[in-house]
Amino acid sequence: MRGAAGSLGLIAGVIGIFIGMFSVGYSTLVERFGEVPGMFEQWDNLGLVTAVSFISPLFAIAGGAIARTRALWAGILLILSALGMFVAFGFNWATMFPIGMAGLGGVLAIAAGQPDVEDAHFNSRRDGD
Repeated sequence: MRGAAGSLGLIAGVIGIFIGMFSVGYSTLVERFGEVPGMFEQWDNLGLVTAVSFISPLFAIAGGAIARTRALWAGILLILSALGMFVAFGFNWATMFPIGMAGLGGVLAIAAGQPDVEDAHFNSRRDGD
């Protein structure tokens, strides 16, 4: 499960980077050349969209990268990434895959215990203690 969470997180992060670059580019274009009513209009929540465009892909990639060693932290980062993308962009044709992959990866990472020790990551006991 940790491997699947890592892969899903990395893929969600890469797709999220493209969505973030498009979103920031679109808002910059509208800011520079003005709105065209009914066609090109500025985001209602520009600050949130800009912040999430940068932070959510980072959280997804970081969560995917640490899924094998720190599954609980990875799961939290992946779920925060999915929630951020959902709140900022909504659920649509462009965001359904990164939101779904980051969310599923987060659930898998949280559900995974450590495969090489008998304790799950929710216990406070460590090896050698």
